[in-house]
Amino acid sequence: MGFKCGIVGLPNVGKSTLFNALTQTAAAQAANYPFCTIEPNVGEVAVPEPRLETLARIAKSKDIIPARMSFVDIAGLVKGASQGEGLGNQFLGNIRETDAVVYVCRCFEDGDVTHVAGRIDPLADLEIVETELMLADLESLERRRANVEKKAKGGDKDAKEALQLIDCARQALEAGQPARSVTIAADHDKAWRMLQLLTAKPVLYIANVDEASAVSGNALSEIVERRAQSERAHAVVISAKIEAELALLSASERGEFLETLGLEEPGLNKVIRAGYGLLGLATYFTAGPKEARAWTIHAGYTAPQAAGVIHTDFEKGFIRAETIAFDDYVACGGEVGAKEAGKMRLEGKDYVVRDGDVMHFRFSG
Repeated sequence: MGFKCGIVGLPNVGKSTLFNALTQTAAAQAANYPFCTIEPNVGEVAVPEPRLETLARIAKSKDIIPARMSFVDIAGLVKGASQGEGLGNQFLGNIRETDAVVYVCRCFEDGDVTHVAGRIDPLADLEIVETELMLADLESLERRRANVEKKAKGGDKDAKEALQLIDCARQALEAGQPARSVTIAADHDKAWRMLQLLTAKPVLYIANVDEASAVSGNALSEIVERRAQSERAHAVVISAKIEAELALLSASERGEFLETLGLEEPGLNKVIRAGYGLLGLATYFTAGPKEARAWTIHAGYTAPQAAGVIHTDFEKGFIRAETIAFDDYVACGGEVGAKEAGKMRLEGKDYVVRDGDVMHFRFSG
């Protein structure tokens, strides 16, 4: 399981620079990790995971296979996109296919990079983008409401539920609030997701700053961070320009470059971690002589559900999961040592997988 984030923003905010840095980083990883560019505007990148390298060393794994995430460079979003301006309909459709939306906000001054509105105001940029998405959501709800209402009047239970949710969403959107501001009961979650609302998706704000502000941010990035805090959303401060330069360096050169800038790690690592937190994801591992591999799951998955991420047959025929906590695996020098120390647990169908578990599944079939 991976996840797909749509990178959204007005022209010249650093959106494509960020995307190119991501895909160039992935290309640099291609010698060791599977990588593909699905389409010209879609790229997959390995999720940074130091624990995986440790497991591979202990298990003497031949191959290392990290978890992956996809980024989509959604171009052409301008004022009027909801009405088809700037190829808006095509790209709004691309956003609909993503799991989360990454808003890139321009938080740097540069006379050589012209802003479409002739001014640097990240909140105003956000309002333009969010307004277009909300207008697109309203249009989508209007199109489907009449048909759903007809079915609801005929006694269709699912249609009645959908109609209630449509009206809740419309009320928020007409008040200028995104659909994610609506509180939905857990038993309506599936029906809510079926509406496929653009503004219902979780949001990550990226404040794209100049190189000099990469460590501590600046006044503009602080505005973006306050906006995120007010929505209980995530915000990450990075310099897309630095990320683009890092992507072209070797691993050793990258470390030296970061040190000279006073940065502990690439900003892209922060983006990926924030994305994991945004979507409530966790990681478990499998490790052996053939390969060490990271698997992405939703936090709260039971052992059978986690097994199903590998193959549906594993979930259907699940018997038990041989489980070792990551710290125990390392401390005991691997699976054999963990068994001898009594640190391997046999977990059943109700076990909730913990982040970092090293697992081996037994199943029938």
